[in-house]
Amino acid sequence: MGIFDLFKRKEKVSKPADSKEKVEEGIKKSAEPPKAKKKSEKELATERGEPYIAILSMEVDPNDISSGAFEFDWNEKFIANLMRAGYQGKTDADLVDQWFQNVCRNVVLETYEQYEAMNNDSRYMQSRDLGNGRREIG
Repeated sequence: MGIFDLFKRKEKVSKPADSKEKVEEGIKKSAEPPKAKKKSEKELATERGEPYIAILSMEVDPNDISSGAFEFDWNEKFIANLMRAGYQGKTDADLVDQWFQNVCRNVVLETYEQYEAMNNDSRYMQSRDLGNGRREIG
């Protein structure tokens, strides 16, 4: 017995409605407003005139864990903002790709700067006496 058999059985067991009940039920159903489709975040941002970008998926190469790909979704306002910021490309995807590369580059640079700031050797100068009153500082 499958799941659909349960529904079929329930229909057979339920009491048949008389014509008055059927009419009242039809009136109730027609009086209910149709359910509105819930708008996506992208649609809401577009309606508000705001830029929108989201990661739809991320894939990682199982043979090379450091390689992968991202799939983005964006609206026209986001593309317009990229163009105003100076991004150029043949397609919208080119613009988004350039933007994402810049974001990744900035993350790497920030991480590197934090590493350098925490590196004790870079904060102290070393000097060496060369003789004749001269010093090498490095």
